[in-house]
Amino acid sequence: MRSPEELPLPDGFIQDGMNTMERIIKRSVDFIVALFSIIISMPLFLLCWILVKWDDGGKVIFSQERTGRGGKTFRIYKFRTMTPNAEEFGVPELCNQPSDPRITPIGTFLRAHHLDELPQLWNVLKGDMAFVGPRPERPYFIEKIMQHDARYEYLYQIRPGITSYATLYNGYTDTMEKMLKRLHYDLYYLGHRSFKFDCKILWRTFVRIVRGDRF
Repeated sequence: MRSPEELPLPDGFIQDGMNTMERIIKRSVDFIVALFSIIISMPLFLLCWILVKWDDGGKVIFSQERTGRGGKTFRIYKFRTMTPNAEEFGVPELCNQPSDPRITPIGTFLRAHHLDELPQLWNVLKGDMAFVGPRPERPYFIEKIMQHDARYEYLYQIRPGITSYATLYNGYTDTMEKMLKRLHYDLYYLGHRSFKFDCKILWRTFVRIVRGDRF
């Protein structure tokens, strides 16, 4: 895959690159794979559960409101990797860096191996998310992004994903500049997505996880 910076966006509205039948097939495959993955990953789920609970005795599962398909909000699930009072003042913060002091010791391990995102298989099973699609964002930040670029609303055509084209290139979105760059990548994916494109993203994600890359 070429770097997204080399790929221009069309002017005007960007339409989903998949037709209706392709979207139905994609959703069916996501459901089957998510169900199978949950079943075979049960021992790993149990291990992560024990590690998080043992770390500080707090809640194991972290949930947060995100915006998905059609602009509707849903609860995304992760294994908790930060201290319980990470946002104690109620003000959302930009995506944190690996060195963020709020991240627990076990959380650092889970993030390094992307195990914290295992509970999102439930989001895929429910239909909130897909395996591949733009990463879901919090309503607070979407409002901020749309003040700079209203095209974010085009992403409401599709389900957000566990991994994305933008994730492979943009890494941690800890600044508004990176958020806007991520939007450019996501919009390109929206207009060009296909089964072949999704397979390339999944393969590249798998390779980077195996290599231990941070992204």
